[in-house]
Amino acid sequence: MINKIFIKKLKTDYQVKGISRRKIISRANEVLFLSKKTIFALHRNNEILAKENFKLIEITLKDMERNFTYERLKEEGAYQAAIEEYVEAKTLSFIIIGKKIDKIKGFEIGHDSYIGGLCDLIGEMVRLATNRAAKGDYESASTLKDQAEEIMMELLDFDLTGYLRTKYDQARGHLRKLEQITYDIKIHKDK
Repeated sequence: MINKIFIKKLKTDYQVKGISRRKIISRANEVLFLSKKTIFALHRNNEILAKENFKLIEITLKDMERNFTYERLKEEGAYQAAIEEYVEAKTLSFIIIGKKIDKIKGFEIGHDSYIGGLCDLIGEMVRLATNRAAKGDYESASTLKDQAEEIMMELLDFDLTGYLRTKYDQARGHLRKLEQITYDIKIHKDK
């Protein structure tokens, strides 16, 4: 009635994929956690910790790509979430040091991860602008708003749908917060 050899192979393939899935999730969680810690370090101007974390993250990502291949990795949502958080952290570091946002080299990153990370970056720029404005650095807050507008203008051309459209809409809300911050600063300075 049923080919037992086929079923045995199917079961083995399923178990092997399950083992690799658990390994990918575990390593992806390490990347996600370190990326969040890196963002926190960047907001606290702890460049040393941020650099150390980036190094650990990048070693882990290269190791994952070597062990599982990018095609296998991108099947796992945990990996996608981790790489998106890494993109957010890395692009935040670019903003802070005044570097142009560009392709991250060393391993493969899909377009969805870049787009999601850039959308989330706008929220981190709000936090950065708020912290800088609180310290009296009003010019920097205004610059961050201008940079966020530039990013949003580029993202507008993508005609995003689904999950990425939700991310874009959240980023648009964050941009409004940046606009409000710069408006409040202008009102405060004009008094």
